[in-house]
Amino acid sequence: MSWTPCPDPVLGDRASADAIEMLIVPRAVDLGEMEVRRALPSVKRQMVGPFIFFDQMGPAEFLTDQGIDVRPHPHINLATVTYLFEGEILHRDSLGTEKAIKPGAVNWMRAGRGIVHSERTSPERKRTGQRLFGIQTWMALPGEQEESDPAFIHHGSDELPDRKRQGVIARLIAGDAFGRSSPLKTPSETLYADVQLAAGAQLPIDPAYEERALYTIAGEIQIAGDVFGPSQLLVLRPRDTIVVRATGAAQFMVFGGSPMEGPRYIWWNFVSSRPERIEQAKEEWARGRFDTVPGDAEEFIPLPQTQDKPRRATGGVYYP
Repeated sequence: MSWTPCPDPVLGDRASADAIEMLIVPRAVDLGEMEVRRALPSVKRQMVGPFIFFDQMGPAEFLTDQGIDVRPHPHINLATVTYLFEGEILHRDSLGTEKAIKPGAVNWMRAGRGIVHSERTSPERKRTGQRLFGIQTWMALPGEQEESDPAFIHHGSDELPDRKRQGVIARLIAGDAFGRSSPLKTPSETLYADVQLAAGAQLPIDPAYEERALYTIAGEIQIAGDVFGPSQLLVLRPRDTIVVRATGAAQFMVFGGSPMEGPRYIWWNFVSSRPERIEQAKEEWARGRFDTVPGDAEEFIPLPQTQDKPRRATGGVYYP
């Protein structure tokens, strides 16, 4: 998804549990077709492991003849992961991929040296209407893989391993956790899982990954006596084992991994370890030097008209 205008998130004003390093409450922005809550990057925290962008899309109710229409736009030096709870998005990219993204599946798009993609509601879904709800993240690539060939990898919902035990359903999207391993092979150490807890159920979060965070989706979770509701990002302290308990039925995402080997710069839809590479990508997009999207080549999102320079993801970002 293209980086749309979204103000910096605002930190929560309540005290967090000892195991919580930081609490971030994303600010909701109405984009017309749906509401988006952006948790990363924020003013105080820009990355968790390789995750440099974390958006909650919806939930949104689309009537007939309605949907999302994110026109073709470019990315470099990052990978996107789209994960849906409800609804469907039609993904097309400059590799010739055309894939309907559905709930419970993982869809990894590696931009590498450059890719263009669009995200739309299919004509069939527009005829019937739909409810859309999901998470889209961007992950920075290790320096030696930033200029790798672009790729799109899909694993259906039946391919992702689940851990089901004592009121816990943990679906592993990426990495190794809960005694399971995801089929998605990421270029750096990554943890990403969708967790559902029944009322009263609890789950320990292993400290094996250096950087970890929780993002609450539904219901309330309790950590060390503190209760957190939906749409909150909880950055966990390194190496602390915590236990998450559900006061009622609840759902959250757990994600993180190893930090990048150096800083990352971010501008519009571009992420890179080198600001000059972002300047190059800006020039290439403005001059039409990226590949087009087969079946969706008539429209595109133009380069934002601003003189702002790429900023380090450890010290601020640019919102066009």
